[in-house]
Amino acid sequence: MNAWANAIAYQLVWFAAIWGASSGHWWLAPAALLPFAAWVLGRPEGGADALLMPIAVLLGAMLDSSLAASGLVAYASPVPFVHAAPLWILAIWAAFALTLRHSFRFLHGRALLAAVLGAVGAPMAYLGAARGWNAVDFPLGTTPAVIALAAGWAVAMPLLVRLAVRVEHTSTPRPARGEAHVA
Repeated sequence: MNAWANAIAYQLVWFAAIWGASSGHWWLAPAALLPFAAWVLGRPEGGADALLMPIAVLLGAMLDSSLAASGLVAYASPVPFVHAAPLWILAIWAAFALTLRHSFRFLHGRALLAAVLGAVGAPMAYLGAARGWNAVDFPLGTTPAVIALAAGWAVAMPLLVRLAVRVEHTSTPRPARGEAHVA
């Protein structure tokens, strides 16, 4: 799969989710996720991506729900609960899972780089969602929220990348004994 097309499609889901949440249309996120997921999962190797999605969503639910419950982050369109990760954020996590074996392939085997990218990139995305779209707010201040986001994503990103590598290796068919492997 083309990494650039994958990254652009993910960004379209992100923008739909952020704009939808900020305008009270939380359902735009899952609606935008559907064609992206169908495209990625419909490919012959899509089964590996399908395995990553629920794990990424669970991790995202834990991370974003802890941010909401602590009061560090408040989400626009907080469906289903104010103190939990909203459905639109979970749709973003599901879409993000679909980038791990494609757009973020360059991070495979590079845990430190994945941690740094997570610690820097994720807070920037949340700040963009807050400042540009009012989709998130930082009730206790920007600094504590950014620190918590950086710490959470510094752990989450390498964990998800490592999982993507593991899923890829276990789901890739191995040639039968004596057969040559054709890549």
